[in-house]
Amino acid sequence: MTPIYTFATLSLLFLSLHLTTTPSSAALVKQQPLTLKYHNGPLLKGKFSVNLIWYGKFTPAQRSIIVDFIQSLTTARTPHPSVASWWRTTEKYKGGGASTLVVGNQILHENYPFGKKLKNSHIIGLASKPNNKIDSIDVILTAQDVVVEGFCMRCGSHGSSGRVKRAYVWVGNSATQCPGQCAWPFYQPMYGPQTPPLVSPNGDVGVDGMIINLATLLAGTVTNPFSNGYFQGPPTVPLEAVSACTGIFGAGAYPGYPGTVSVDKVTGASYNANGVNGRKYLLPAMWDPQSSACSTLI
Repeated sequence: MTPIYTFATLSLLFLSLHLTTTPSSAALVKQQPLTLKYHNGPLLKGKFSVNLIWYGKFTPAQRSIIVDFIQSLTTARTPHPSVASWWRTTEKYKGGGASTLVVGNQILHENYPFGKKLKNSHIIGLASKPNNKIDSIDVILTAQDVVVEGFCMRCGSHGSSGRVKRAYVWVGNSATQCPGQCAWPFYQPMYGPQTPPLVSPNGDVGVDGMIINLATLLAGTVTNPFSNGYFQGPPTVPLEAVSACTGIFGAGAYPGYPGTVSVDKVTGASYNANGVNGRKYLLPAMWDPQSSACSTLI
């Protein structure tokens, strides 16, 4: 299981590289080349169904934010900068070709069949139900009142399950547990530099935070599905396509400051990507193999 650690944890690591800089000078530090080594394993290329497994109670509005995001990944009918243009960076990874994700089955577990305190084994169990196709990714989404083992130290994870390995992702809603850790920059961080939080683009701090973490983990899943794809560091706690760029959302980002992003003139919400149905999202930078640097949409 590959975790995505909180912004605060990774921000402190990043800060250790700039202990003698002020925030204003940190923005001017020249970005050093970043290399994610390819470990010769398979990547997920081709068409994959994303099965959404909703554990706990999500409102229809919350579900639609996430469904629209998945649909936005591969549609070309949205204004630039778009979610789809962000996702196309994954095509630059070895082998080329697209990782086309489409919404598959949706399963609602609103009655909490395993209770409200889940272990990692429960997450794997939810992702290992029979009749799911190999060319699919199971995404387990846990509601804000569900406590998952290790949550808040990590905001989600991805891995593979079954004798025939099939990829899965887990992301939790941190709204009532640790939004300063897993929904930054839409909530004041618990640690590190303190800057005013941004207004979330869909009016839901918890779910907009889930989008950031889901985007991070989906990119990690298709570029490092079985812990032998693209990553830096140990395979148990790797820096992957997006987690290597934690905290960067726009130009000029530095620890505690997400960078320059667009602001909706009506709602005041911050975003950097357009999606289907008029949606707006804030997506993190992704490592670009061609430039060996974290690439932002704006």
